[in-house]
Amino acid sequence: MPDLTLALDVGGTKIAAALVDHDGALVHREQFPTPHADSERVWATVDALIGDALAAAAGRAVQGVGIGSAGPIDLPAGTISPINIAGWQQFPIVQRVADRTGLPVRLGGDGLCMAMGEWWAGAGRGARFMLGMVVSTGIGGGLVLDGAPYHGRSGNAGHIGHVVVEPGGARCACGGHGCVETVASGPHLAGWAHEHGWDAPPDADARALADAAAHGNPVAVQAFSRGAEAIAVAIASVAAVCDLELVVLGGGVANAGEVLFGPLRAALPRYAGLSFLRGLRVVPAELGGDAGLVGAAALWRT
Repeated sequence: MPDLTLALDVGGTKIAAALVDHDGALVHREQFPTPHADSERVWATVDALIGDALAAAAGRAVQGVGIGSAGPIDLPAGTISPINIAGWQQFPIVQRVADRTGLPVRLGGDGLCMAMGEWWAGAGRGARFMLGMVVSTGIGGGLVLDGAPYHGRSGNAGHIGHVVVEPGGARCACGGHGCVETVASGPHLAGWAHEHGWDAPPDADARALADAAAHGNPVAVQAFSRGAEAIAVAIASVAAVCDLELVVLGGGVANAGEVLFGPLRAALPRYAGLSFLRGLRVVPAELGGDAGLVGAAALWRT
């Protein structure tokens, strides 16, 4: 029977583990909330997930471990410093997992693993040059170039959320100004709508905004149109640099459907005007929350 891959997905909200088969199907999956504690308590969660996954393999060979992690990561050093896991700064995840499992380990950023998952078993099947983009509380992404994951120098390539779309715009959490994340992420979409007369409770979020837009609320529609325009600018910029054929868009905001994809597809031709970009497609992701796990396993397929 073909080998399995152990996949880990490390994020600020949850840590998940899975066994993934040669077709990209999950044959075991488990997750725990991410502890907001010291580094060893966070590691204990990972250790437990690894133990459960190896037990679930039930004698089937596990070829290796793929890890997708929130960043920043340091690929040459094998360490991660997730912004939302204060206890894990420069944590030597590759060595710790290798010592725990006795298996070879490959590491990638969470955006890259999302892209790889969609490329291998989701909406990106068959593409050679694609961007996977996650639009949610923040905006992230990863690149598959010539059918292979593109890590970049440090492992952090593909951070499309910090492409500048409004020079001199709002200050971003990254320290810059005018990043697409400051316009089109979920909290910023809802915040802009509240500031411009959206008649909704103060705690109404991007999901509620999407529902309002679907029902024709003019402020909500304008908020999504504005966000879609910013996403189109960012996509066109990356596509021109990397000669992309496909963008797979996932995340909570992307789940809004046509209230986002409609204005996005309308805006994109205004910015992707070069002849080699005229066939550029933007499609919804297919794998949902499992894309990172499938993509971590896919690091072994390239």
